[in-house]
Amino acid sequence: MSFAARLKQIRKEKGLSQEDLAELLDVSRQAVSKWEQGAGYPEVEKLLVLSNRLNISLDSLMAAEIAGESSGGRAEVTGTILITSPHENAVVSCYKVISSQKMKTGKEAPHFALFGVSSGSASFWGEPTTFLGWYEDEEQIAKEVGAIQEAILNGQPSYELKYSVKVERHWFGMKILRD
Repeated sequence: MSFAARLKQIRKEKGLSQEDLAELLDVSRQAVSKWEQGAGYPEVEKLLVLSNRLNISLDSLMAAEIAGESSGGRAEVTGTILITSPHENAVVSCYKVISSQKMKTGKEAPHFALFGVSSGSASFWGEPTTFLGWYEDEEQIAKEVGAIQEAILNGQPSYELKYSVKVERHWFGMKILRD
């Protein structure tokens, strides 16, 4: 969930109007409206006041933005959650999920992949990573990562993949199986 959506959600949960929040932060109502529309961000000092006054961590408030920055453009979410992948018959306890960049494949093949990173000791080869699922397009993998992030933010202990696709593997590639 983006900062804009998260701010609006938290403001409503606290029973505050945009005007009430603006008054708490000593800014205009238009500034709060702009933030909630995703047209800008508060200054760092205002983010700290916002975090303090609404009793929410900056990590949870800025999760989507932090993930986007740290992943170099790939979607990345952090937290601990048990993820079930029905098409890959996998159940993995992950503290992070990472989506691939677009893969150059055929028309009928998936274009994105999702991986779960398990907590554990990293080796020379990196952190323990498990393949979770294939995705037809960027919209589908973005929905999945967003739903996982939402589950983590809401404290859900587990999540089952909803947007992954089933594939049929061939010698030199794969094809999405349609229902």
